[in-house]
Amino acid sequence: MTKSMSKTKVDLLGDRLRKGSFTEADLRLLDEYRRSFRTEYDTVIQVIRVQLGFEPTGRPAKSTSSIVEKLERETIRLSQMQDIAGCRIVVDDVVVQERDIATLRRAFPEMTVVDRRVNPSHGYRAVHLVVRIEDKLIEVQLRTKLQHHWAELSEKLSDVFDPAIKYGGGEGEIRTTLLKASDAVASWEALENRLVTLPRNAKNTSKIQEIEEAIVAARANLLAMFTDALAILDEGQEDDLSD
Repeated sequence: MTKSMSKTKVDLLGDRLRKGSFTEADLRLLDEYRRSFRTEYDTVIQVIRVQLGFEPTGRPAKSTSSIVEKLERETIRLSQMQDIAGCRIVVDDVVVQERDIATLRRAFPEMTVVDRRVNPSHGYRAVHLVVRIEDKLIEVQLRTKLQHHWAELSEKLSDVFDPAIKYGGGEGEIRTTLLKASDAVASWEALENRLVTLPRNAKNTSKIQEIEEAIVAARANLLAMFTDALAILDEGQEDDLSD
């Protein structure tokens, strides 16, 4: 917690924000609280960049409006919110993702792994690594390119059509399409992981290489589909603005 805010005070603030009974003073307190994560966030970013050689994107503090919306949407206490500050790392594929989870574990021993590939949230798949530094929680999102493009598409559809889409609501056909796309991502990535574990010998090496090449091509096609869909949605937004 901040020097001036105990855990109890933070959670009482969160209760007022959730109920909508907050004041301007409460919003200032929330701003103080979210900004108090900066030092711990910078520490995590420094380790990721300098020691591990990753180039994360991130934000030192979640916006006040996003925090309030999350409190209204979920039952979580403000002091338990894991993504007040966080960053994201996007890697090529699920094999690299597995390797980098282990690398981050070694760098941050006090880290909790939340595997949203196993338990996706409305189709959203990624690995969230929650680093604890003293009393602060910093979230590191580790996504493959496929997982990232799916998440970007979900965000864009939410922006264009209905904010509820990102949380399992909105128009049924869009929801179904997103879930099918998420399942396709999971299927390809499960196959990629499976291939890595197959024993190789003189008889099957060339066949496994052929399968790997087919998977790489399929992944590229899926990425292209996501990219094209995002471009179409972007064009639609530009047209709306010009009308």
